[in-house]
Amino acid sequence: MTHLSPTDPAELAAHGPVIPVIVLERLDDALPMAEALLAGGVRVLEVTLRSNAALPAIERIARALPQAIVGAGTLRGPDDARRAAAAGARFGVSPGYTAALGKACRQLGLPLLPGVATSSELMAALDDGHRFLKLFPAEAVGGLALLKSWASPFADASFCPTGGITPANAPAYLALPNVRCVGGSWLLPGDAVRDGDWARITALASAAQALRGG
Repeated sequence: MTHLSPTDPAELAAHGPVIPVIVLERLDDALPMAEALLAGGVRVLEVTLRSNAALPAIERIARALPQAIVGAGTLRGPDDARRAAAAGARFGVSPGYTAALGKACRQLGLPLLPGVATSSELMAALDDGHRFLKLFPAEAVGGLALLKSWASPFADASFCPTGGITPANAPAYLALPNVRCVGGSWLLPGDAVRDGDWARITALASAAQALRGG
């Protein structure tokens, strides 16, 4: 496995321009969903802790598909980080940032992509050694304009904007020099997952891999 530093998960972005934001309601969907994304070239999978199926799904994917880099999203505190690490998550993603969460992830050796929405949150995360961050919810907090404004005072930070990102606006985000990748849920339409239309998900994953930044 590729080693990922606890405070620098930027290597995740090297695997493609889009990290899928996954909400799984049925555990049985975990492996076919992951296999469909892998078939489309998407290796980094963020399974959000928004359902009871999330942690067992992470464990199942981590055991059965080692070629996938599966992580846990929606980490809100140290307990979430511990449970994610125990399930086999290889990275964590949070909607916001606290020093307690950052410390827990460092102690666990769990790379964290921390969410920020304001300059103060960004400064706190930078103080704790994080240089690659999630802008969330991107579109709601200023999106492209905010990222452009941050480029000069926070030249040492790079971002994965998530929240309101679509195939239509993703290229504009990816063209920014301080954006390494984007997070998006469009790779997993609810009806496609519900109907087991894995070929459609593979096609969406393949198209996402073709998106290019500047």
